[in-house]
Amino acid sequence: IQAKSLPLILEGKDVIGQAKTGSGKTAAFALGLLNSVDISKKNIQSLVLCPTRELAEQVANEIRRLARRIDNLKVITLCGGISESIQEKSLQTGVHIAVGTPGRVFRLLDKESLDLRAMSIFTLDEADRMLDMGFHDDIMKVVAHLPKNRQTILFSASFPEDIKNLSEGIQKNTHEVKVDTAHVGGEINQVFYEVLPDQDKNDLLYRILGKFRPDRMLIFCRTKKESKDVADF
Repeated sequence: IQAKSLPLILEGKDVIGQAKTGSGKTAAFALGLLNSVDISKKNIQSLVLCPTRELAEQVANEIRRLARRIDNLKVITLCGGISESIQEKSLQTGVHIAVGTPGRVFRLLDKESLDLRAMSIFTLDEADRMLDMGFHDDIMKVVAHLPKNRQTILFSASFPEDIKNLSEGIQKNTHEVKVDTAHVGGEINQVFYEVLPDQDKNDLLYRILGKFRPDRMLIFCRTKKESKDVADF
């Protein structure tokens, strides 16, 4: 995806790219953003929208990693979990690249705390997930605040009809890039353990870990509190 999309992005073209999660698409658009940024200007020049706070933070950290040799570059994450007042103060100090979720970005725009008039590159990462989560209206509200003369980059794991309609509504003379999007079967062995109402999930988790003894492990939970409780256990 980098080899196919980055040359077009560097040329300033509008790109819609299809690639599976983990294919390296973040670097594709991040390198494009960094190539165009002017450090001497203390305003937001690129905006990246992501479906979740976790992905926004991941993308922001990847941009910072790629920009580690660019002195004084400032990247801000605009999403829930951090008070808006703190984000507003950070914005006042001068930011070059903003990464955030549609809802929080629009709220800051609506309060006139966020100024995108000088922005030149707009990126939607995992756009299909954003639409699945009901962010279409928030995306369009954000787009209404963006300069008409801009570059728009859209990445999605799939190209359903609503993604094509979104692209047609926000992009111009779009260049379509596709790479192998099929996840190879058999790479992950999936096992389902049913937990009955009277069973202790923590005890079951403990026994599963005792059996498999993984060197590394990632546990997903539904809420922040559940995540903390499992980590403490």
